[in-house]
This record gives sequence, structure tokens and C-alpha cells, in this order.
Amino acid sequence: MTGQDRGENNRPVVFLDFSHLGRHVTGIERVTIELFEKVVFPGADVRPVRAKGTLGMVLAQQVWLPFMALMHPGARFVFPGFPPSPLFAFARERVIHYVHDAFLITRPQDLSGKARIYMAWPFKRAVTRLRHFLTNSEKTRAELLPFVARDAAITLYRPKVQNVFGLDAVDRRHPRAPGSPIKIISMGTVEPRKNYRAAIAILDALRAAGAADAELHIVGRAGWGEDAALLRSAPGVTLHGYLDATDVKALFESADLYLCTSHDEGLGLPLLEVQFAGLPVVAPNARVFREALGASGVFIDPADPEAASRTIVDLVSWPSGRVEASHLAAENLERWNAAAEEDLARVRALLASPMDVPLTAVARESV
Repeated sequence: MTGQDRGENNRPVVFLDFSHLGRHVTGIERVTIELFEKVVFPGADVRPVRAKGTLGMVLAQQVWLPFMALMHPGARFVFPGFPPSPLFAFARERVIHYVHDAFLITRPQDLSGKARIYMAWPFKRAVTRLRHFLTNSEKTRAELLPFVARDAAITLYRPKVQNVFGLDAVDRRHPRAPGSPIKIISMGTVEPRKNYRAAIAILDALRAAGAADAELHIVGRAGWGEDAALLRSAPGVTLHGYLDATDVKALFESADLYLCTSHDEGLGLPLLEVQFAGLPVVAPNARVFREALGASGVFIDPADPEAASRTIVDLVSWPSGRVEASHLAAENLERWNAAAEEDLARVRALLASPMDVPLTAVARESV
């Protein structure tokens, strides 16, 4: 470790790639903010690297950060958003890549052209060549294992769920108003991976089965693909785009349930965040959703809209269902956040470890 790489109080120097922050805020940006920007790592001298605009981000990620790795051979580099430049292969011992999900290599059919060019290839190269990774779930960790090198280590760093929208579950203590329309909420960028087509089919099945005024409200920007146009033309569907926290709060607290129909997620953070409103969460019967929701989840097969609609009708018709769902949501948030606190302690120890100790050795000792 060189003299210029010793931080204040002789702490290890850690460069954090925040070059993707400051644009629109999607799941990657929100997790970066919650897990790295807002968190204090007392044992490390953390130095954020930021950029302005898309060109600035690209230059920071592909040119400036590799140059900094050459100039600071005793520093570590953490990438909590985009994959690191392929040039970081020479510093594989000092790079930590936070992986949100593995769909860049497991679901290429769901990628936009930009994602294939700028993210998929660098991601695959990083996964197969680097030595240390952080993941947001056990599911993501399991998906990475077949691709990473034999000497790699993968450490869980699950986000602690914050009440970012100021949600309140007080109204869940009362039954729903008789005859009121079933109000369903979903959140996330409108793109093929979110499988909103299945959500439309479930809504259609609900409306055909007697809930003619059932509503589906989607919060999130329109991404690539034709799904946004399809949703705009679907009866009962409202696309809200981005909403501020006040509007999100009002929408969620007035809803009957949250619906997720995604083909795949690394975690699905919104499913946990909406539980501050006491909402029941209906999600695909898949490993990642069971991991996140535990006993609080209501699980369906999105490919069977009729069965899913019956599950939703039973859920909203259950007299004590709102109170029970609220209790289960609170218990699940407590369970998840306790695990996230343990993860944070491990990552703090990892970043504070002496530079002459390999990251993989520290990671394995902390598991």
C-alpha cells in the first residue's frame, strides 16, 4: 500500500463509483443510495466518484476509474451500480462488484439494445474474472455461482428496507368499504422483464369474473419495448409514470394489494417497501419472492390469470384479511431488516480490512 493510499488515521482507501447517481432514480440507484451513499463505513476512507450526465458517467466508468486504479495501487474500488470497466481485470484483487441481479446473462431476451452493448458484455466479463462480489439476495448469489471463478467470494449485502414514502398502515385496521373497486398497485420500469402483460391478463380475468371496476395502477417510467403502449390501451389500467413521495403514499395507502408479475428480479425491493402500508403482496411463486416475503407473501402463477384472479378475490374478501396482512407485513419487515443489519456489519469489516489481507479471505471468515 503506497503512502498516497493510506487514508485518514491510516484507514484503507476505498473509491465508490457513484457516477450513475444524479440521473433518474431506478432500483439500482435507490439501492446504491441506501446501501452506500447513506451508510457510514467507519473503518475505511471512502472517496465517492461522481459524474454529470451520461457522457460524464461513461468517461468516469471506462476511463477515470481505471486510471485511478493505476494511480492508487493500494486502494479498493467498489461498483454498486454498473459493471466495472473490463480494464479492471488487472486489479481483480481490489475490486468489489455489487450485483443486483443476474438477468444480464440469464435473460438476454429481456434486454434493450443499450443494455446488451453497455452492460451485458462488461457484466459477464466482470462476473467471470473478478474475485469479490456483493449480492442483494441468496437467489442472486446462487445464480452467480456457476459463472464466477473458483477463487471468488460472494458476500450477502441485503438492503435495509426504509419507509421511503412515509407509508402508514393505520387504515388497515378497518375492513374495506363494501362495493368499492379492487385497487391493485404495481411499481417498476415498464419493460418486458416486469411482465406487465400478465398483470393485464389477471386484471381482465378479475373484471370478467364480476369485479368489473377493478383497477391496476402502475408507478414507474416507460422503458424499452411495446408494453407501455399496450398498458395505455388496456381497460382499467392507469400508468402514472414517476410520482413524488406524497402521491405514492396516497396511492399505496388507498390500495387493496400490491401485484408483482415479473419474470425475474434480483430482489424486488418495492415488494418490501410497500409493506410499510400494511399491503398484502401478491407475487410469482419463485425463490426470490419467497426469500423476500417469507410468510407474508401471497404466491401465484402469473401464467394462470384465472387462478390468480380467484386468489385476489379471496384475499380482498376475507373479513379480517387487511388486519392479518398488516401484521404479517410488519413481522416480515422486522425479519428482513435484522438480517440486513448483520450483512452491513460484515461489509463494514470487509472494507476496513488491511490491504495486505485478501478480500476473499476476509469475506470467508465473516460468513
